[in-house]
Amino acid sequence: MRALGVDLGSKRIGIAVSDPSGTIASPLSVVTRSKSGRRDLGEIARIARAEEVELIVVGLPLTLRGEVGHAANAAIAEAARLATVVDVPVETHDERLTTVTAERSMIEAGMRSEERRRVVDKVAAAVMLQSWLDGRRAATTRQVPT
Repeated sequence: MRALGVDLGSKRIGIAVSDPSGTIASPLSVVTRSKSGRRDLGEIARIARAEEVELIVVGLPLTLRGEVGHAANAAIAEAARLATVVDVPVETHDERLTTVTAERSMIEAGMRSEERRRVVDKVAAAVMLQSWLDGRRAATTRQVPT
C-alpha cells in the first residue's frame, strides 16, 4: 500500500511517501503554508493524486505524556478537513519527537543548519510515516497464525 505522510506545521507542511509495497518511507516535499487553509489542503490532495497513494497519514502531535493537547486537536481538525477533499482514507499517527529525530539524523549526516531548515519538515514526515508503516507491519505479523 502506497501511503502519504503529512507533518502539519504552522509555517510548512512536510510531505513523505512510501514505496508501492508500503515498506520504506522517503521525504518528498515541503509545502509552504499560505494564508488559505483550503489552498494548503488542495495542494496536499494534488500531491496525493500525483503520487497515487491509497492512504494519507497525518502526524498527531501528542504531548510527551501521550495526551491530546491543543496542537493535537488542531491536527485532528485539519485531518478531518483533509478527508473531505481527498478520495482516500486519512488517519492520524503519533508524531512525538519526529522533528528531533530528523534533526539529529541530519546533524549526524553533516548537514549545515540552513540545509536542515529547508528539509527538516519532509524528513520528519518520513520518520512519522516510517513509524506508521513499521507499526502496520508488526500488527500484520502478529495476526498471522503460527
